[in-house]
Amino acid sequence: MKVIHSVHSDDFKTYPTDLIRERFLIDNQVQPGQLNCIYTHYDRMIVGFANPVNMELKLPNYDNLRANYFLERREIGIINVGGAGSVIADGKSFNLNKLDCLYIGKGTSSVSFVSADAKTPAVFYLLSSPAHATHPTTLLTHVDAVKVTLGSAATANHRTINKYIHLEGIKSCQLVMGLTILHEGSVWNTMPPHVHDRRMEAYFYFDVPQGQKIFHFMGEGDETRHITMNNYDAVVSPPWSIHSGCGTSNYSFIWGMAGENLDYTDMDAISIPDIR
Repeated sequence: MKVIHSVHSDDFKTYPTDLIRERFLIDNQVQPGQLNCIYTHYDRMIVGFANPVNMELKLPNYDNLRANYFLERREIGIINVGGAGSVIADGKSFNLNKLDCLYIGKGTSSVSFVSADAKTPAVFYLLSSPAHATHPTTLLTHVDAVKVTLGSAATANHRTINKYIHLEGIKSCQLVMGLTILHEGSVWNTMPPHVHDRRMEAYFYFDVPQGQKIFHFMGEGDETRHITMNNYDAVVSPPWSIHSGCGTSNYSFIWGMAGENLDYTDMDAISIPDIR
């Protein structure tokens, strides 16, 4: 399992493009018939991808965890962004259509992934953080998720936020997770931007049309950098960094956080005139 180490904001200012990509970008991890995970030193968040096709994929127990099984001291959130599939947790099967979310709590010893149809396989995006208590395994469909629509077509940021794992939704120890869908004609996400010193965040971009790109902006608000990203790419955002993006077309992305609290609104906004 690849490990991403923490970066100081002062060091980040000296990074060329290739080093920014190496330290923060997670790409080429959605592969047919594979389950791949990345361990980060940002609140010990693990970012994972499962793309089952013709066989069941089991969540392994990595040496990095020094545990008897993956979720011995962890919780995990799973969102499907592909074809229909199922997640089996300790023998119980949960069906996930596209954009459905499953939370699995600490103490679940076996987790595996399957697709309903190999011709249109599921693509499961996983976020896992350390857990101090056990919360029940819970399925929340996209239809039932709390939705908030923000922005406008005039500023090219008309978007619908879907909240899954949060204070008023699926209960967790420290994991917060949801997804945002940009409306047709809109390309900006999380604009105006913000930081939250108490939590890290990770973005996973999907439904990016072939031949299109995402420009993901990061860094401190008064000295920003960017990474270009493709469909099914993820990026890690440190607590000191903004996390905002602009696409060459509309797209969707999953956001997830871990850290001190579960308060979705706990953020320090940066006004657009102050961005540099």
